[in-house]
Amino acid sequence: MRSTAETTTEVDGKQLSLSQLAKEYYELTKPRVVALIIFTAVVGMFLSTPGMVDLDILILGTVGIGLAAASGAAMNQILDRDADSEMKRTRNRPLPSGHMNAMQAMVFACMLSMVSMLILAIWVNTLTAILTFASMVGYAVIYTVFLKRATPQNIVIGGAAGAMPPVLGWTAVTGEISHDSLLLFLIIFCWTPPHFWALALYREKDYAKVGIPMLPVTHGRKFTQVYIVCYTFLLAAVSIMPFATKMSGFIYLFGAIVLNGLFIGYVIRLYKNYSDALSRKTFFFSIQYLAWLFGIMLIDHYRDSIFGLLPI
Repeated sequence: MRSTAETTTEVDGKQLSLSQLAKEYYELTKPRVVALIIFTAVVGMFLSTPGMVDLDILILGTVGIGLAAASGAAMNQILDRDADSEMKRTRNRPLPSGHMNAMQAMVFACMLSMVSMLILAIWVNTLTAILTFASMVGYAVIYTVFLKRATPQNIVIGGAAGAMPPVLGWTAVTGEISHDSLLLFLIIFCWTPPHFWALALYREKDYAKVGIPMLPVTHGRKFTQVYIVCYTFLLAAVSIMPFATKMSGFIYLFGAIVLNGLFIGYVIRLYKNYSDALSRKTFFFSIQYLAWLFGIMLIDHYRDSIFGLLPI
């Protein structure tokens, strides 16, 4: 039988098993957020070429971008730990809960960042490494430290960092930025405000408590609901552009129309008959919306290969 000393470690006076500590490090990276980032980056890789992506670039690019996203998420939690401890949604995160201290988290975040940059700079390309580093700094420092507490438009401006993953995936394969990759950027940029404001609506009291000027706190619920509707219609228009520019075909067009119809239905219902439950449903649907939209775009991109294998 292994001794307790071999299977536990002490963090600020608390005994944690090594498996528990590993789980805390995992949660520090915001794995669900990072998963969506990686997915959109990988889609960007495949959309950048008519054929298959080189396996080395696919693996190393994905790992490099994913580690950078994880590092940015960890840095965000380090810098936001005081506010996180006051908010119901975040008070059980590794740092506010006391399961990890800031120094441990900082060392971990820096290690992830350094490994990410080494992978991207050495085995992918310099442009991807530079853009990835800029995105990481944009989210972890510019958004978290400055924008988040400076303006109710924090999500709109800071959304630029979160919209970069498909561009990073694209540059990992091609070594350059194209107008099509910027179109993918624009879709996520327009998606971010209605996505996050839906969350902010039902977490308004939490944000007000810690002094973060989210739009519902500074301008009220109804004003935010109007903005959500406006941005969702803007997103619907932008999401059709891949078809208009011939980047994608009719399969994507049909999928985009259906998804936009569902999203618009959610936000109009939210505007007419607000409830926290509906706001929460809208928030979670927005995540599914983006995942499905990029997934359908990928299917459409390889439609000839996919449907060519099916018996007629």
